[in-house]
Amino acid sequence: MNFGNKLLLVFAAFAGLLSYMAYRCFAVPIDLVSTEYYKDEISYQDVIDGTKNANALSGKTVVTTNGKDVSVQLPFEMKRHQVKGTIFFYSPSHIENDRHFKLTTDNDAKQLIDVKNLKKGNYTVKIDWKENNNHYYAENQLTINN
Repeated sequence: MNFGNKLLLVFAAFAGLLSYMAYRCFAVPIDLVSTEYYKDEISYQDVIDGTKNANALSGKTVVTTNGKDVSVQLPFEMKRHQVKGTIFFYSPSHIENDRHFKLTTDNDAKQLIDVKNLKKGNYTVKIDWKENNNHYYAENQLTINN
């Protein structure tokens, strides 16, 4: 094999490697954290204020699972109060696993969510609620192993 053939073989291998890398780059899904990140950034001050208000309460918001249900327990001050809000299960690895639920607590400020509504994986549970014109926000980490 002469020098010209070796050079041609190196160029062909290089072109093949570049083509493979371009294919791999386009085949990997890239999900944004939010499809409306400009709007979310403008309203991020609400998240900061809500987190500050939630941290001022006597307890923390607790999210646990027992395999059948996911339990969302709001702090003690929310018991027997009318709270309205949302629970957002954010999956950082797969956007199709994200789930939104309406926050409807019982008299003990607790809500149960059937784990069948969620796929296996890691979630950031974002709880956003209002009570007596006060805004609250909390985040918890949760792993579903069903």
